[in-house]
Amino acid sequence: MPFTNYRFIQWGLAISVAVFIICFAITVTLAFTPLYYFDIRYLNIAEQAGISNAHIVENYNYTILYLLNPFSNVFDLPSLPYSTGGRIHFQDVKRIFTVIEVLFVLSAVISVIGIKKNMNDRNYSFLKPVAIVLTLFTVVPLLMFAIDFNRTFIMFHKLFFRNNYWIFDPDTDPIINILPETFFLHAALLILGIIAICITAIVVIYRKYAADK
Repeated sequence: MPFTNYRFIQWGLAISVAVFIICFAITVTLAFTPLYYFDIRYLNIAEQAGISNAHIVENYNYTILYLLNPFSNVFDLPSLPYSTGGRIHFQDVKRIFTVIEVLFVLSAVISVIGIKKNMNDRNYSFLKPVAIVLTLFTVVPLLMFAIDFNRTFIMFHKLFFRNNYWIFDPDTDPIINILPETFFLHAALLILGIIAICITAIVVIYRKYAADK
């Protein structure tokens, strides 16, 4: 195989593995409800929102299941009112997570096939670009968070949403009161933390096996 084609395929595999890890980290963080349960106490969400813990947990769990379930299209909070704009926003968020789930599956299939082929050839060179891509994905957001998380948070919403329904009115969409910005920071840091662990594992494997060749 020509060197250019080989390099292109290896970078393609590296990007696929990186996408898989990123989607994995996002999905795990979304499903990891203990993080939110911790923040309910840590951020005094019940007191700040004036909503009972039971209702907070009930509506949060419903929202997470709604976002994770690719087959459920009806958004209907169990015990909190919401506006039409609020419903549309959560539908938009769901579409994003559905895309992430599709990418997760596709990248998993491509990565398994590619990794198996490379392991049969005892070729671990693709791990280096995986680590590079993931490091860039981790370092850049961390720098942006450190500079101004609020501005980064707003920029993210303007980038991914074509409307202003993400700007909630607490009077019509009280769910915003149980989703403080600090919780989203914690979730973002968890995503980056999972990716950082994967980077460390990749570097260790690369040094161990690539050095033996």
